[in-house]
Amino acid sequence: MSRPKCCRRIGEVPGKTCFHPEGSASCAEVLLTLDEYEAIRLADLEGLYQEQAAIRMNVSRQTFGRIVEAAHRKVADVLVHGKMLRIEGGPVATRTAPTVLCPRCHRALGRSCGNDKEAACPHCRKQI
Repeated sequence: MSRPKCCRRIGEVPGKTCFHPEGSASCAEVLLTLDEYEAIRLADLEGLYQEQAAIRMNVSRQTFGRIVEAAHRKVADVLVHGKMLRIEGGPVATRTAPTVLCPRCHRALGRSCGNDKEAACPHCRKQI
C-alpha cells in the first residue's frame, strides 16, 4: 500500500480549469492536479528555483521535482496530441483555507486539506 500524499499548499484555485484545442473533436482528456498546476506556475511563470518553490508549497525539494516533472509531461501530451486539459483535485490547501482544530485537545492542525477524514491529531492521536 502506498503512502498517502501530504497536503500541498497552493496560492489559489485557477479561474479557468478546462482548456482544449480549437476545432478539435477529440474527447481524450488529461487531468492536471492543482498541485501540478501550482508547480508549473511557480517554476515556469514565476521562475523560482525548486528549493524556493518547494518551501512555498510545503513539500520537499525532491517531491517538488517529481510534481513539476509529471506536470510537464502532461502538458506536453496535451500540446503534442491535441487533448483537452482539465485542472482539478489533489491533496491541496489554499493559503486562505481555514485552520483546522483538533476536537479533543483544540490545538491547531494546520490548513484544511480536503482529505482530513483519515487524519489523526499528532498531539493526542484522536482520529479527525
